[in-house]
Amino acid sequence: MAGKEERKRVLVVGGSGYLGQHLLAASSTVDRLDVAFTHHSPAPPQPLLETLPSVRAFRADLRSGDGFEAISASFGQPHVVVNCAAMSVPRACELDPPAAMATNVPSSLVNWLLSFGNEDSLLIQLSTDQVYEGVKSFYKEEDETMPVNMYGKSKVAAEKLIVEKCSNYAILRSSIIYGPQTISPVAKSLPIQWMDGVLSQGQQVEFFSDEFRCPVYVKDMVDVILSLTKTWFPDDGKKVQVLLNVGGPDRVSRLQMAESVAVVRGYNPSIIKSVSASSVNRGVASPPDISMDITKLTQILGIKPISFQDGVRSTLDAEDST
Repeated sequence: MAGKEERKRVLVVGGSGYLGQHLLAASSTVDRLDVAFTHHSPAPPQPLLETLPSVRAFRADLRSGDGFEAISASFGQPHVVVNCAAMSVPRACELDPPAAMATNVPSSLVNWLLSFGNEDSLLIQLSTDQVYEGVKSFYKEEDETMPVNMYGKSKVAAEKLIVEKCSNYAILRSSIIYGPQTISPVAKSLPIQWMDGVLSQGQQVEFFSDEFRCPVYVKDMVDVILSLTKTWFPDDGKKVQVLLNVGGPDRVSRLQMAESVAVVRGYNPSIIKSVSASSVNRGVASPPDISMDITKLTQILGIKPISFQDGVRSTLDAEDST
């Protein structure tokens, strides 16, 4: 089919964030992709523009939809939209539920895509493992969503909106995403780098031993998104409606994460002290075990995320080389 040789327009919403920047860097090296991103701040990060000159930046407000029309006019209807924008700090969502809903439920984005009046756009939506209640191990996609906090609730609402309104979508329920720093460093602390920083001081540090997740290496998450992007052909008439758990293969606690960092770095493991999550009030309910079964991810996309230990090693190698 000749149509399959055409260039694809990819729009990354929230492209100046952690996952967004890693995705832009990888996308800019893929043949026949025209890549643009949205940012919420008054100006896009300068280092990002300098490093990725072929990538176009647009200011847009996900809550109001301001800025999307300018994208239609000068970039065109995107074939693939990846929504990485979110209010993702659970405590912040708990303190301001209306802001969490307004940011995390992408109504204006969905309405903009519907306004094109065709089914040529695939929406890839980043969701979270926090849609699950957290009372068992290795949740499957068909398990009931029962979030215990506002962040999880806002992400369930986003999933429902997309399933209801969009013809073509891929919803990715992501665990903690970790990996190297971005081209333009993000303000939030990165989990492995933070653990490395505190453990390197040689003082005793406490970590939760009874909350479990399946952290995913950022490059694996990018591979999942690019795989979906490359296999999307609007003209072949096949609908894409997929929901996937995206985590790493290992179910780990914060304590086990810290132990992996200590092993890679050669720190004394005796400085790592185990505490129960219930011993600390974080101002937000946190699900105890939201580890995920990723069988479907491997079956559908053929992607096998790397082990947590290997991901930690790659992350720290990258930090050492910059």
